[in-house]
Amino acid sequence: MKLRVGQTMCSAVDGTAVIVIRCPDQDFTLTCGGREMSPQANAPTSREAALTAAPGDGLLIGKRYATEDGVLEVLCVRPGEYPVEADGTALAPKAARPLPASD
Repeated sequence: MKLRVGQTMCSAVDGTAVIVIRCPDQDFTLTCGGREMSPQANAPTSREAALTAAPGDGLLIGKRYATEDGVLEVLCVRPGEYPVEADGTALAPKAARPLPASD
């Protein structure tokens, strides 16, 4: 799916929702619990889905997550219990940048 900055993606298996912060001009498949995430306008009304992943380390609200190379970055706006993956690779939390010294 072609993602765009500012787009909200919702999970079909739990309450997870993310906003796309950075994305390239290529297609990515965002999944949560093994099921593809959908844009907010197309979010499923039923959370009953055939899960292909076990609950585990879900996303934390207010944290940014990115791919290893940093080309795709999302912000968690609703937490859930399933991890989010981009093209089969789990997104990792981004570390906070240190503030400059004010000496």
